[in-house]
Amino acid sequence: MSQERVGALIDTLAGDDDRLWPVGAWPPMRFDRPLSVGADGGHGPVRYLVESYEPGKSVRFRFTAPRGFDGFHEFTLRAAGKGKTELVHLMVLRLRHPAWCTYPLLWRPMHDALLEDCLDRAERELMGTVRTPARWSPYVRLLRNLISGKRFLRLSANNVPPISTTAIR
Repeated sequence: MSQERVGALIDTLAGDDDRLWPVGAWPPMRFDRPLSVGADGGHGPVRYLVESYEPGKSVRFRFTAPRGFDGFHEFTLRAAGKGKTELVHLMVLRLRHPAWCTYPLLWRPMHDALLEDCLDRAERELMGTVRTPARWSPYVRLLRNLISGKRFLRLSANNVPPISTTAIR
């Protein structure tokens, strides 16, 4: 897969035509302006600033909430040989009170499920299908039920939103 096609997914983050974030299953990523350095926003209770952005290549978000999160997460492209490109997610986080307790119990399982859905969305956008769709664990389903008051039982594979109708440049 060409770097241009994969990088185009990063560039759509938080936009009206977002083709990377799993907006059908999770709170949408939104910012106070288009994706750019200094944009302020996040998704649900998770807040951050865009610390760096290289269009078509990478974006880094610096956490500002929840309390006790000190670090960043980012999406980056990496050449994987023979014309292949990897979309890499990296999170570097130092936990302070109260996150040292809430992160392993709440935030980590939710983050991991959201990220798997995100990568499924990227695979669907780029390949037209998802070979092995992610599944939410029973614990993630329980957390979502408790937090939202709604039932997110998803016992089967992830129902990834369909391929966008916008052409990838």
